[in-house]
Amino acid sequence: MTVWRSQIDTGSDAYRQNRAEMLALVEGFRALEQRVRDTSNARRPVFEKRGQLSPRDRLAHVLDRGAAFLEISTLAGYQMHDDDGGDNIMGGGFIAGIGSIAGIRCMVTASDSGIKGGTIAPMGLRKSLRAQEIAYRNKLPVVNLVESGGANLNYQAEIFVDGGRGFANQARMSAAGIPQITVVHGSSTAGGAYIPGMSDYVVVVKGRAKIFLAGPPLLKSATGEIATDEELGGAEMHTTVSGVAEFMAEDDADGLRIAREILQRLPWNERGPQLQKKSWQPPAYDIDELCGIVPVDYKKPYDVREVMARLVDASDLTDFKALYGSHTVCVQASIEGEAVGLIGNNGPIDTEGAVKAAQFIQLCDQADMPLVFLQNTTGYMVGKEAERGGIVKHGSKMIQAVTNARVPKLTLHIGASFGAGNYGMCGRAYDPRFIFAWPNNRIAVMGPEQAAGVLGIVAEEKFRRAGVEPDMAALEKMKAKVVAKMEAESTAYFATARLWDDGLIDPRDSRRVLSLCLAVCRTADTRETKTNAFGIARM
Repeated sequence: MTVWRSQIDTGSDAYRQNRAEMLALVEGFRALEQRVRDTSNARRPVFEKRGQLSPRDRLAHVLDRGAAFLEISTLAGYQMHDDDGGDNIMGGGFIAGIGSIAGIRCMVTASDSGIKGGTIAPMGLRKSLRAQEIAYRNKLPVVNLVESGGANLNYQAEIFVDGGRGFANQARMSAAGIPQITVVHGSSTAGGAYIPGMSDYVVVVKGRAKIFLAGPPLLKSATGEIATDEELGGAEMHTTVSGVAEFMAEDDADGLRIAREILQRLPWNERGPQLQKKSWQPPAYDIDELCGIVPVDYKKPYDVREVMARLVDASDLTDFKALYGSHTVCVQASIEGEAVGLIGNNGPIDTEGAVKAAQFIQLCDQADMPLVFLQNTTGYMVGKEAERGGIVKHGSKMIQAVTNARVPKLTLHIGASFGAGNYGMCGRAYDPRFIFAWPNNRIAVMGPEQAAGVLGIVAEEKFRRAGVEPDMAALEKMKAKVVAKMEAESTAYFATARLWDDGLIDPRDSRRVLSLCLAVCRTADTRETKTNAFGIARM
């Protein structure tokens, strides 16, 4: 064993300052998440009056008590569209995460019908598509709890075309042998009618569920025909006449009981991989110390091995090519018994670091070891020496390796993520299985000051070529505006709102999140499903 010997002084002023600043950021995003819940729960009396459970109560009923629930993209759409970041924080109007139902790990989604009736906003749609992608790639059964007024028509141009991808995903999952169970608690109309329509099992709640392509007003307008909600798409009609639903529940709780029973009847775990249980030791250092190790200011240096030592079993690190390309740290270790390769940054990625990382990625791929990327980089090295040394060529090798590695890739944004460093360190565009961020995360094409400097130089040279003396005061004002704009557009909130990650997490939760995600990946990659050509057609 090579146990890392920490150099952190937990009594130092720097440590205490880092910790205070990081905890303030954690408190900030947790408060926003709570406001999403509060916005939804404000309508709980309305649900109770109708004899319904609120959306989050539905989740609590269907999930196994005491089991972990990894919620994704809790702040999707923050300060976008109807989400004003103030009294109306919506989380995309959609809840999704990985949890356990009847002992089976599933992707669970729920319309947040306490917020705008569960109508689908553009980022809520993207969140639902991401949930489906996670389920598909990781072979997770899907449980949908539906009550939605359909697309938010104010944003139909941003929803309609891509919305069809959700139904295509359902068809592909069914064909891939991934069960999909939908409980319809209320409206599931227009395009939303295809959510149960494309599911393998449908449960409808008596007197509440409504499934139809056109509701009474649209029907009357389009054809002149007059019909009630129940006649068009009520629970009784769909269980006795149309055959759209298999099960009719008395109320929300009964519908969730039936969903659990459906899963219990499936031999999903019995037919799944019987993975060997591995023994492991916890890290030698308290994970709570992560908040004091990593500065909120990405310009302040620290050794990423200190982070790794608090994430991996026994703080046991095998440092690959430690004396070569030292700004790029490549380590072999394990997390709860799962062998992994970790790549982190102690500065910009230079030519040696890029080549080293490319080799390390290929070795992990050869050994079938998942990769964990700890992103904190200002990008690839620039300058005459770097260009003459072939940084473009060597950086491309790293990007090639990241792109084509077949093993699961997990990414944590733990600081800066600038320029092509975002690409080489497996940013969103490189399809990591999971990608989460700490609240100090910064993502941009480059640092705000550097961007302003570039634009200032370009503008100054343009004036001089035209024979005009530049107005330096005006240029400074322009640069200040650029800095302010890029500062606002590179925050963790800006990124997570746009689903550039799967959600913000407390640094102290990093090991738990990584271990759960690694377990999901390992099970998926060893599970054989019963595939078919077209999925299960509703009869």
